[in-house]
Amino acid sequence: MKILYIVNEPWFFLSHRLPIALAAKEQGYTVQVATRDGKAVTEITDMGFIHHKIPLSRSGSSLFSEAMSVLAIWKLLTQVKPDVLHLVTIKPVVYGGIAARFTPVKKVVAAVSGLGTLFLAEGVKAQLKRKLGTWLYRFALRSKKTTVIFQNPDDKQMFIDLKAVKPEQTVLIRGSGIDLSAFSFFPENLTSKPVVTFAARLLFDKGLTEYIEAIKLLNNKEIVASYQIVGDLDPGNLTSAKNTDTEYWQSIPNLTVMGYQKDMAAVFRDSNLVVLPSYREGLPKVLIEAAACGRAVVTTDVPGCRDAIEANETGLLVAVKSPNELADAIEKLVTETALRVRMGTAGRQLAERAFSIEQVVDQHLSIYQQ
Repeated sequence: MKILYIVNEPWFFLSHRLPIALAAKEQGYTVQVATRDGKAVTEITDMGFIHHKIPLSRSGSSLFSEAMSVLAIWKLLTQVKPDVLHLVTIKPVVYGGIAARFTPVKKVVAAVSGLGTLFLAEGVKAQLKRKLGTWLYRFALRSKKTTVIFQNPDDKQMFIDLKAVKPEQTVLIRGSGIDLSAFSFFPENLTSKPVVTFAARLLFDKGLTEYIEAIKLLNNKEIVASYQIVGDLDPGNLTSAKNTDTEYWQSIPNLTVMGYQKDMAAVFRDSNLVVLPSYREGLPKVLIEAAACGRAVVTTDVPGCRDAIEANETGLLVAVKSPNELADAIEKLVTETALRVRMGTAGRQLAERAFSIEQVVDQHLSIYQQ
C-alpha cells in the first residue's frame, strides 16, 4: 500500500504530519512526500521517505504557473499511483483534488487546516476570488473517494453551506496533535517579572498589530511584565511582516523580538502567559502546546482559536481586532497570579484529554484503512 502526502512546504510536513506518516510507515505503508523544494527536504529523505519536488507557489496568482502546478501533480499521481493521497494546506487540497479526479487514486484525504486569507480579505476583488475559490473547492472535494478533515466545526459547516462538501464526507479532528512528553507540564517561575509570549509565524492575520497596540497600552498603565514575539517572517505569505516591522518592534519598551526558536517547549517553560489574537485559524497548535506546558492563554473568539481552549477555564477569549480587550485580558492574567496558574493546570488537563498525538494518529490511520 502506497500513501502520498502533498504539502506546500517541507517544514510544514515535518511540524504537522510527521507522526502520522511515521505511524503509517510502521503499519506497512510505503510513504512518499511531495513538496516544493526547501532545507527540510533532506530531513524528510533521511527518515526513509521518498520525496518528490513539485512546483508550488504559495502566493502566486499567475494562471500559467498555477496550471503547471496542477499538471505536475497530475503527472506525479499517474507515476506513483498511490492507494491513499493525503493533501495538506490550501493549494495541495485544491490542485491535488482536481488532479485526483483524472487519475486512478483509490482514496483521497484532504485536510482543511484553515481557510487562509481567501475567506478573511474584504472588498469586491476579494469577493470575486472567494467565488472562484468556492467553485474550485467544490470541483476538488465533492467526490465519493474523498474524505475531508476539518479542525473546527465552523470551517466544516461553512464548507457544507457552500456545497463544497457533503456532510457524509467530513470528519472533525481537533488539530494535528502534540507529543505530551515533549511538551510536558512545567511549573511557572513566579519569582520574577511575568513573561507574556506571542508565538506564531509573523503574519498580521495572527493579530500582530493588536498585540503591539496592547503592549503600548499596558506600558502606559505601567503594568509590570515583559513581552516577547517568537516566530519567523514568512515572505511567501501576503500578510507577512517585514524586517522594517521587526526593527520598529524592537524599539518598544519591555518587548523582545526573539525570531524563530526551534525548542518551543523551552519558550513556553520560560513564559507565564501565551497570547494569540489571530483573526481565524484551523486549530492553532501553539495554543495546545502552551496548554500542555501548563500555561494559561489569551486568544480571540473566532473559529479555531476558541476551539483550542475552554473559555474562562484554560484561558480568556477576547474580541477579534480589539487591542483594548486584549490588553485588559493580559493585565488580568498578569496581575492575578493564582487565576493564571489555575488556568495553566486546567490547560494541561485539556491537552491530555483532547489533543494527544496518539489520538490524532489513530484517527488518521482509521481513515486510511476505511
